[in-house]
Amino acid sequence: MPETVVYNGLGRRKTSVARIYLYPGQGRLTINDKSYSSADEYFKDQVRARQAFEPLVVTKMDGKFDILIRLEGGGLSGQAGAVRLALARALIKFDPSLRPVLKSQEMLTRDPRMVERKKYGLKKARRAPQYSKR
Repeated sequence: MPETVVYNGLGRRKTSVARIYLYPGQGRLTINDKSYSSADEYFKDQVRARQAFEPLVVTKMDGKFDILIRLEGGGLSGQAGAVRLALARALIKFDPSLRPVLKSQEMLTRDPRMVERKKYGLKKARRAPQYSKR
């Protein structure tokens, strides 16, 4: 029995981690062991779903792979960003000639922005208690 070829990618954004596995197929989508007919069902929003699967659209690979996604941590926005990076990395493993296209669209850059930690004596990261003169 021939083994199927798998292309994988890892993406991170905020506190989210996405692991993606691409199998040659008809475009089935599985997120955390649950099948979805479209990304809108999981991300509950067309904007986030479109952002997450943008690398497939840019490279014209939409519907050519069965996609298995494992998502951990964060919210839907961070997860969408993590999926976008992981998908771009997996596509490069499939075809290294796609790199210039993805790089020009800035899909291979890990967004370094994280939530700033709360400091002692403050209400939030930078919000100080209200000052009272008397």
